[in-house]
Order: sequence, then structure tokens, then C-alpha cells
Amino acid sequence: MIFVARRVLRAGLRVALVLCGVVFVYLAITFVQVWRAARSDGARPSDAIIVLGAAQYDGRPSDVLAARLDHALELYERGVAPVIVVTGGRQAGDRFTEATAAAQYLHERGVPDEAILRETTGRSSWESLAASARFLEARGWDRVTLVSDPYHSARIDAIASEVGLDAVTSPTRTSPIKGADEWRRLGTETLRVAAGRVFGFRRLDRGRDVVELVPGLAML
Repeated sequence: MIFVARRVLRAGLRVALVLCGVVFVYLAITFVQVWRAARSDGARPSDAIIVLGAAQYDGRPSDVLAARLDHALELYERGVAPVIVVTGGRQAGDRFTEATAAAQYLHERGVPDEAILRETTGRSSWESLAASARFLEARGWDRVTLVSDPYHSARIDAIASEVGLDAVTSPTRTSPIKGADEWRRLGTETLRVAAGRVFGFRRLDRGRDVVELVPGLAML
């Protein structure tokens, strides 16, 4: 009886080690993909440029959001797309949405109002891209160039595919997120991309509020 129990224990340990190895390899491959996406610029002629939202302060874009908008403006002036979609809703206590602050920033730099579309409801990357996909589809558009921070590229590209957009990414190179903070975010994005590929990004987004209540799971 003891001999059988030991054999079962050894077999269980071997299975656990194999599973740990598989998970490690999966995460390592995903990290490399996230890192490579962060360093790639796939900008090409598109129907629209979509800028992922970030913090704004009473109508003034944060440095992170401004860097994304500056890059989108550069792409627009190069003729990559005739329209810029700015995204992001309002956080509790805010007077302005991220999209409103972003639109004003672009307008002040010469982008005509008719060339700016606003997605003002999204509280996450998935919500913003899903909403953008819906109103772009109504115009017969799906070919887009996504602008965000480098570490964000792999995940927004995967989400865009999930919501039906034909997307490429073109990350800003002037983001204030650098050094150790960027590497930490690359690690977090690796976990998010890895989980999203297994469970679906929509499902993860729907469970966001619950996940944030559980210590250690908020990073997903």
C-alpha cells in the first residue's frame, strides 16, 4: 500500500513539473512576443488611427496621453489615415472624458474637428476598441493603425482582432514610461496577453471588477 502511494506521489510530481514547464515556456514565448511588438512599428495606410486613452487632468492630457497623441498627429500628417479616433471615458469625479481632452489637444494642433472621432464610454482597452469597432463598422471601415505605449502593443493588437478590426500597431517612442517601469509593465502585459489568449480578452474584461478585489489577480 505504501509502495503504491509513493508511486502515485511520484507520478503526480512528474505531472506537476511537466505542467510547470509548459506554463514557463508559454510565458517565456509570450514575453518575447510582447517585447518584439513593443519595438515594432507597423503603420500603414488605414481607414483610421485609433489612440488608446490614458489619464487626463481636468481636460489636460497626462504626459503619457500627450505622447500617444503626438505620435498619432505625426501619423495623420504623414497621411496614414484621414481620421483619428480618440478613446476613453470619464473616471469618477472627472469633468472631462479622456477622449474629450485628447480631441481638444489635437484640435489645438491643427487637426480639424471633422477628422476627429470620439469614443467616450470605454473604461478599458477592450471596451474602447469594441466601441470603436462598432462605429467604424457603421462607416464601412475596419482597417486601423493603433497608437499606444510600446508595452501595450501586443495586447491591443490581439483585442483588435477579437473585436473584428484589421489592425496594426504603431507605438509612440516618446512615452515617459521608461526603464524599470517599462520592464515591469512588459511583465504585466505578458500575463494579460497569456491569459487573454487562453480565456478570451472579452471574458477577462468582464471579470475585471471581480479580479481587482482578489490580491495577486489584479495584474490579469
